[in-house]
Amino acid sequence: MSKAKNLLVKLMKDEQGGEVLEYALIAGLIVVAAIAVVGAVGTKVLARWSSLNSSM
Repeated sequence: MSKAKNLLVKLMKDEQGGEVLEYALIAGLIVVAAIAVVGAVGTKVLARWSSLNSSM
């Protein structure tokens, strides 16, 4: 447990570790936003295809 604590303290003191954490958070937010957009658009596209299929 002390190894994990030492690593965490080392990363907190290291400025590059903070930059990596910031980039990871930004990438995570982009992924979450992309999933939300695909989910919202996907249902609309599916509804359009179903409507087109039923009209044929």
